Amino acid sequence: MKALTSLLLGAGLLVSQNAFAADAAARPLNWTAIYMFLAFVLFTLGITRWAALRTHSTADFYTAGGGLTGFQNGLAIAGDMISAASFLGISAMMFMNGYDGLLYALGVLAGWPIILFLIAERLRNLGKFTFADVVSYRLEQSPIRITAAFGTLTVALMYLVAQMVGAGKLIELLFGLSYLQAVLVVGALMVCYVTFGGMLATTWVQIIKAILLLSGTSFMAFMVLKHFGFSTEAMFAAATSVHAKGTAIMAPGGLLSNPIDAISLAIGMMFGTAGLPHILMRFFTVSDAKEARKSVFYATGFIGYFYLLLIVVGFGSIVMVGTNPEFRDAAGAIIGGGNMVAVHLSHAVGGSLFLGFISAVAFATILAVVAGLALSGASAVSHDLYACVVRKGKATEREELRMSRIATLCIGVLAVILGILFESQNIAFLSGLVLAIAASVNFPVLFLSMFWKGLTTRGAVAGSVAGLLCAITLLVLSPAVWVNVLQHDKAIFPYSNPALFSMSLAFFSAWLFSVTDATERAKAERGRYLAQFIRSMTGIGAAGAARH
Repeated sequence: MKALTSLLLGAGLLVSQNAFAADAAARPLNWTAIYMFLAFVLFTLGITRWAALRTHSTADFYTAGGGLTGFQNGLAIAGDMISAASFLGISAMMFMNGYDGLLYALGVLAGWPIILFLIAERLRNLGKFTFADVVSYRLEQSPIRITAAFGTLTVALMYLVAQMVGAGKLIELLFGLSYLQAVLVVGALMVCYVTFGGMLATTWVQIIKAILLLSGTSFMAFMVLKHFGFSTEAMFAAATSVHAKGTAIMAPGGLLSNPIDAISLAIGMMFGTAGLPHILMRFFTVSDAKEARKSVFYATGFIGYFYLLLIVVGFGSIVMVGTNPEFRDAAGAIIGGGNMVAVHLSHAVGGSLFLGFISAVAFATILAVVAGLALSGASAVSHDLYACVVRKGKATEREELRMSRIATLCIGVLAVILGILFESQNIAFLSGLVLAIAASVNFPVLFLSMFWKGLTTRGAVAGSVAGLLCAITLLVLSPAVWVNVLQHDKAIFPYSNPALFSMSLAFFSAWLFSVTDATERAKAERGRYLAQFIRSMTGIGAAGAARH
């Protein structure tokens, strides 16, 4: 561990020195941000070292031994959700489109009551390490785990791409590194956190990051409100007076003029949040269902507070960044692209020192989220595929941990490659696609497995596969990809958000293939539902499963 830490730091400093030497003449370096970033990396590597000494079993690696409190886990969940796409992407959407930027914030927040009242307690009582444990509780293990693992890997990798793009653009703008070098540094650190520290290190990195980001964003919002005499009315009036769209930014329709698109986006945001594998994994890190409920309660409060702050950040930046020529290039565009308006606002309200702090925290946000995503992907490979399918439950803990670390390394390499390929994509757009896929692949089967007696293995596999194929096909044929990326004149599928259609197809396929399944195996699976329901509601047997 010590040798790898030294190697990573040495490589990072060497890359930085080379990049600084090459780019110094081209752009001014923010040394405050660089020093804060290095301090955060050193501190979190220390946490990883501490966690590595306490990670001895698969339960330690996947779930931090199930020893987190509801408050700690709630803060870590909030850290997972207030990612680069939220801080950078949603504030940029409000900057460009005003009111409609709120759709992304409110859609995600609306998903948390579903998790609180329908999923959290039952998930904790039924599962062990991954949400596939829950889906396969009364169904056939191998096909369910294979399907769930591929769904998890698809969602995790696509979400990783969004974070990698955000990291690359942020570092490219502020730290003097090239995009390629920035993505490589993020990938190396992600692999280090997960490989050695597991869930314990990932959780504490998330908690620290969440505290820093909530504090920094609170200060930004306070300074923006102070600029307008603590009057939100004055802030909105000033924003409408200087924005190119005028008062139209205060009305819906600026981003999504089609009601089908708006409904589909809202469905994807709401139910996709309840299908994100790295979020679902966090309910296994607490001791019981009561702490799982507390986790969601605290997380909802922190996330809701953060999105309220983003309204002030987004509309404040219209005035304080949009009208300031210091933040525009010679062509009149925002320096670094639209995703950087929150970072520029930090400079406007707090000068170079606060800019350095926010830059480092934004980068820390990305590091923390990619670590959680990599861990969920690694657990799908090592626990669901290797231990339960390939070895059929006979793998030792040492073998499973070794496979987890190999999987983490492979996922890190894939994330770097995909991050480079998707460099030009908008991070909020990419995150919206991830939630649409999660809502189509994971949520329907998870929901039906817990609440419908009639679900069978054949139905669960058909629902997941149909949701995944439909979501990806409609995304490719939509205007966002078919026109904007592939440069065709007209999209085959007219809507940019597929969740309304793909999630509906997933539910329908799961129902159809279940009710038409008259095999003896299907009858036995339906017969096991009562035992599953009792355990999900009471927790009887859950504590023992969590320990083993």
